[in-house]
Amino acid sequence: MTETRRLVSKLVAGSNVLRDAGVNMYEYTEQLTYLLFLKMAQERATRSLNPERVVPEQYSWSQLLGLSGEALEDAYNHILRGLASQPGVLGTIYRGAQNKITNPSHLKTLIVDYLDKENWSAAGSDINGDAYEELLERSAGDTKTTAGQYFTPRPLIDAVVDVVQPTVNDRVVDPACGSGGFLLAAYAHATRDAALLTPPEREHLRTTFVHGVDIGTTTSRLASMNLLLHGLGSITGDSLVDQKDALIADPGERWSVVLANPPFGRSSSTDIGNGSDDGTEIFRQDFVVTTSNKQLNFLQHIMTILDINGRAGVVMPDNVLFEGGAGETLRRKLLTAFDLHTLLRLPTGIFYKPGVKANVLFFDKKPAAEQPWTQRLWVYDLRTNKHFTLKKNPLRRDDLDNFVSSYLPGRPRDERSESERWKPFFYDELIARDKVSLDITWLRDESLEDADGLPAPDVIAREIVEDLTAALAEFEAVAAALEAERN
Repeated sequence: MTETRRLVSKLVAGSNVLRDAGVNMYEYTEQLTYLLFLKMAQERATRSLNPERVVPEQYSWSQLLGLSGEALEDAYNHILRGLASQPGVLGTIYRGAQNKITNPSHLKTLIVDYLDKENWSAAGSDINGDAYEELLERSAGDTKTTAGQYFTPRPLIDAVVDVVQPTVNDRVVDPACGSGGFLLAAYAHATRDAALLTPPEREHLRTTFVHGVDIGTTTSRLASMNLLLHGLGSITGDSLVDQKDALIADPGERWSVVLANPPFGRSSSTDIGNGSDDGTEIFRQDFVVTTSNKQLNFLQHIMTILDINGRAGVVMPDNVLFEGGAGETLRRKLLTAFDLHTLLRLPTGIFYKPGVKANVLFFDKKPAAEQPWTQRLWVYDLRTNKHFTLKKNPLRRDDLDNFVSSYLPGRPRDERSESERWKPFFYDELIARDKVSLDITWLRDESLEDADGLPAPDVIAREIVEDLTAALAEFEAVAAALEAERN
């Protein structure tokens, strides 16, 4: 078990402490983010190399240690109120925070037995987000089925960042940032040669390199915490993450890199209890089409906020590749006004939300021209004859090694070489396809021909469920469109 998995498992076990006390999983997760942030901030303040105080001493983790009963409860409430009144990002993170752990003995157990004994900062880039993801996946009801809307598998994030290659000269945005995984990975990539950076470059990386937007109160809070704990942003300055619906309006700003996994489903909400799946159409002057399809709207939004010659890596579900009407119009625009140069077909079984079949679209924004910018679309099929599950056979970074090497990051795309899973399709072929569908397959599905090579029954059952769920989602979208036309 990796160190990150061990620590996340410990946090999940901590939820049992509060279960009998009437604290539900979601409330526990919320309290955990407050406490874990304080503990990691303390680790940052006391580390041997470049210590930095993120939280004022009077509101720090150390103020909770050695206390019991009402004294501990009073100290925790004092910290939450004090941090909420702080200027800048700290106040943003703790605004509205309340202690939901009414039994001080449970609070002490959580602090002493589960959090204080570990060094959380050493676990990896996003232990806070990893823990949140795991806890949500284990929660009951809608929480479990929507967990996949916020989180992109870490190996996939790393592979996307490895091929897009954000540098110190970029400004990176994620308009549906969840806990900030893409932003943290982009920052890690751009600072790999930190010793060679100039003081102005370091300041840019710290204060203006990344920007996130998320509609969810808890997820945007998590992203703000994660960025601050990794040295991004200023303690007294504004948060690098805006809590709002990115689709409402053109922000006016443009970025050189967009990395995103917008929420699956018709609602733009990425937080529990926020937003409604009402199929409302979004009218914006900068949009090519008017539609209630949230994925298409996020794609249009990304096309707007990307700067000329900027580059994007965006996770999108299959329906964006083949849906008619608004989808076809948008694909034509993407092929002509942008260079849609690469498409990665993702395998099933890698997201928490069942039924998801998704892809990563890689495209560059280009200046206005008479000729289409997309000359060739390279498609990598990581789906056919691939079987992943969340627990027994999770996606790993080395599963994406061949895609990354085939992509030839940093080299001219005309040097790419075709292989079994990697094929180019020319503009004339693409534009001639029915509805300009980019849902392209060519590999033979071996499981359909070789009975002895069939996946395990549980894998087959899960794939059937995913196919049926995806089909139902598509029928729902059609029905909603027809209802909208009738009304």
